[in-house]
Amino acid sequence: MQTLPITDNGSIASANGEPETTHPVLKFLAKLISYLFHPCFVPVYVVLFLVYEHPNMFVGFSPKNKILVVAQAFMMFSFFPIITTLLLKALKFIDSIQLPTQKDRIIPLIANMTWYFWIWHVWRNLPDYPKELVALALGIFAASIIAMLANIKFKISLHAIGVGTMVTFLVTIALQQSLHFAVYLSVAFIIAGLVCTARLISGSHNTFEVYTGFLAGVGAQLIANVVVLN
Repeated sequence: MQTLPITDNGSIASANGEPETTHPVLKFLAKLISYLFHPCFVPVYVVLFLVYEHPNMFVGFSPKNKILVVAQAFMMFSFFPIITTLLLKALKFIDSIQLPTQKDRIIPLIANMTWYFWIWHVWRNLPDYPKELVALALGIFAASIIAMLANIKFKISLHAIGVGTMVTFLVTIALQQSLHFAVYLSVAFIIAGLVCTARLISGSHNTFEVYTGFLAGVGAQLIANVVVLN
């Protein structure tokens, strides 16, 4: 059976060694998935799940307080990182808001580490907030540190880090709580597979950068779980 070679960027090559052309529909879907499950949005999705779908995580919170938790997550995980990136682009500190190079990522990663540290610090000092939420915030902060260090050597996939953190967090609470998480875990793994595949199809990363990113997300969340949940 003949196997197709792999190009330097991790994409499949044809029999003559030339990269296979990707269908425009697949490229569009890859971009759509990359936007929908951008690292700025994935933590907010997880918080929404904890607040409104988990049966007892926020059982003592009023509707107003639940909205406050989601708003805090959105501000620190989505709004401030996006605004920071847009400002850096406007001031010409970065060439593109998509951060295609390692150089472009340096300042945004440092800024995001600040936002992530702040929300973790705030949540851990609020006694009514569940420790699982604190573990999630710490995992995201730890993942940003790993991403910053890895960025010195190569362009690690931030999308893969995001879904790696998400999957590990959900697996952890599924193992620790006597609830039926099969559907949620299935959805999480499907999303992770789609996101990682999308990053390869779009040509934004090679397989090494995607796999390393996913493992970095897993490792960061495991560290956070040990620190907070044990």
